[in-house]
Amino acid sequence: MSSPSDDLRLVEIESEQEYVSMLYGRLDDLREQSSKRLAGALRQTGGTHQMRSERDTSVAMYSDQLAQYSAVENGLCFGRLDFHTGDRFYIGRIGLFDEDKEYEPLLMDWRAPAARPFYLATAAAPDGVRRRRHLRTRQRKVVGFDDEVLDINSAEARHSREGLTGEATLLAAVNASRTGQMGDIVATIQAEQDRIIRTDLNGVVVVQGGPGTGKTAVALHRAAYLLYTHRRQLAKRGVLVVGPNSTFLRYIGQVLPSLGETGVLLSTVGELFPGLTATGREPARTAALKGRIEMADVVARAIKDRQEAPSLVEIPFDQDVLRLDRRMISDARGRARRTRRPHNEARRTFQREIISALAAQAVARLGRHLLDQADIDDIRRELREDDAVRAAVERLWPTLTPQRLLEELFASPQRIAKAAPKLSAEERALLVREPGSPWTPADVPLLDEAAELLGEDDTEAKARAERQRRQAVDYAQGVLDILDLEDDADPDILMATDLVDAYRLAERHGAERYETAAERAAADRTWTFGHIIVDEAQELSAMAWRTLMRRCPSKSMTVVGDIAQTGDIAGATSWDQVLSPYVMNRWKLTELTVNYRTPSEIMAVAADVLASVNPELVPPTSVRDSGHAPWSRRVADLAAALPAAVAEESAAIGDGKLAVIVPAARLAQLRAAVPDATDDLDAPVVVLGVVDAKGLEFDSVLVVDPSGILAESPRGASDLYVALTRATQRLGVLHTDDLPPVLSRLTPA
Repeated sequence: MSSPSDDLRLVEIESEQEYVSMLYGRLDDLREQSSKRLAGALRQTGGTHQMRSERDTSVAMYSDQLAQYSAVENGLCFGRLDFHTGDRFYIGRIGLFDEDKEYEPLLMDWRAPAARPFYLATAAAPDGVRRRRHLRTRQRKVVGFDDEVLDINSAEARHSREGLTGEATLLAAVNASRTGQMGDIVATIQAEQDRIIRTDLNGVVVVQGGPGTGKTAVALHRAAYLLYTHRRQLAKRGVLVVGPNSTFLRYIGQVLPSLGETGVLLSTVGELFPGLTATGREPARTAALKGRIEMADVVARAIKDRQEAPSLVEIPFDQDVLRLDRRMISDARGRARRTRRPHNEARRTFQREIISALAAQAVARLGRHLLDQADIDDIRRELREDDAVRAAVERLWPTLTPQRLLEELFASPQRIAKAAPKLSAEERALLVREPGSPWTPADVPLLDEAAELLGEDDTEAKARAERQRRQAVDYAQGVLDILDLEDDADPDILMATDLVDAYRLAERHGAERYETAAERAAADRTWTFGHIIVDEAQELSAMAWRTLMRRCPSKSMTVVGDIAQTGDIAGATSWDQVLSPYVMNRWKLTELTVNYRTPSEIMAVAADVLASVNPELVPPTSVRDSGHAPWSRRVADLAAALPAAVAEESAAIGDGKLAVIVPAARLAQLRAAVPDATDDLDAPVVVLGVVDAKGLEFDSVLVVDPSGILAESPRGASDLYVALTRATQRLGVLHTDDLPPVLSRLTPA
């Protein structure tokens, strides 16, 4: 038999269900309206340039609206605020309004200022809130709720805990089984997180936080908040989110869409050079060397080295031989360099000066007094079009792509020696590689630097585009001529030629495709963003930071990371080291101190490892216990013992996710030892190296060969710290040798 309180709770759930159903009805109406308007916009064809532009704007707007309405389907409404004034606000992923009642708010967007008490109000500082309700829904059904009474005089409030907002909802979320994709925290944002999320757009905000503090979620919610509050400013330039690897980007890929934002570009540093995805591997020392800021000078020297000035160049021309000595070449080179234009653009000046020098010789030999200006102009034209002259100019000042420059540089120890005189012989040897080798992530900032210094001579591209335009116009004119063949046509009847000329007809039928700001940015190396979010930022090299700063001249950034987890040799040892060269002291450090993910039992083990990294570092405080003691097991053969350990852990977590984290050198061997294991986060069991596990979380983690992880990297203790703190429930360690002393808290199993 149910109690009166249970009956009252059911009545409340039914009442909330009625309201939530109304909200979904409103969402469906909006979706249908946008769908009809999108179909109408797509049916519009032709018209003037302005009409087509307006059509593309409409298509973009309605497409974005449909994407947003679909993305917020789950968990549309998750909270309610009851005020002492009698006002009641429902809080959700987007704002919904009643058009029949002067746009009275039906659902408050979580980013709106009026919704902020949902995250900040406490019994000590209620901000006018009497009750905060957290709604739990499954699809469109209300399945429960949790109330926090903030009236300090009520018995409920006197016995409530301070500190965690929506504690029951929060703990339910962190204890839930992982799904292989990161979920948003919009319903459980805590006060320290909310203050960071709503920090102003301008400047660089550093979010420093240990494992499990939600710094990635905070950064993504901050992106959604900034797009909401600065829509006009950011929609045009876009927001870039940079992650450590493609696995991580797939993991976080659904967070922003679930918050109603679909136009953000997610990328790794290795994907920031359009048309190239850097997936190659190279030794850590080589990657670290390429990441040093000195490599910017190496690239600049490599370009200058290609601007040659040999002692003599002989060029056959018109049954004669013209000669360029070093002084002539150096003078032309000096004039080209003084333009301060990028290499490929300055080449036009160099070519002009070389042609002038050659023309002067040819004129002198023919006799200046026998030639008029038209004759001299003809000689110049012939020189410009002569294959031998072109070959000479190409040799002395070649047209270079970033890829060609670096590939030929790294393939030649001699070129490397000229470009990098300050590097040691051992360091220069690290840069040598075979032509055709795949590009690595560390190459991308160098390619970007080269592209900036080389520039692009678009003379030929413009000429080609003009030829194509002329061909289209000529074709259109032919079509109009065919339609206008009847000379005796009635003059009162409008003909095609009365309505459109060849230029407009060609323009009307040109191929067009609407692209979002994110799509345009992904294809344009010179695109600059309104805001950049950098996750796992401690791993970026100095050259990678140089690339990112170039992408955001306003220096509006959210930088997220944990110096204690730096694993890359080229990574950061302090935020000041990273940011001062670009923004001096104009950056703000914020810290997250509460660990929502990692249970206290696991964090106690990880804290010993953290102390070995730096005794002054303080681990974040865990808010919960799991009841499972982290364990270790010594085995004779890791590959042989791993399948049984995986089966045991998989049975313990049921539908949860298990990660096996191993040294990178043993990844292929140990992945092959586990049946059905992959690196696909949707799979029940994944086997990953530490680098690919950064930023991820799993119900259970098996760390295999911790001594190997420690020995593999100069910052092995940081890598081990990362590996240990990926678990939300259970942690086990398999080893063959004695355990490292920093893991003495593990319980032998």
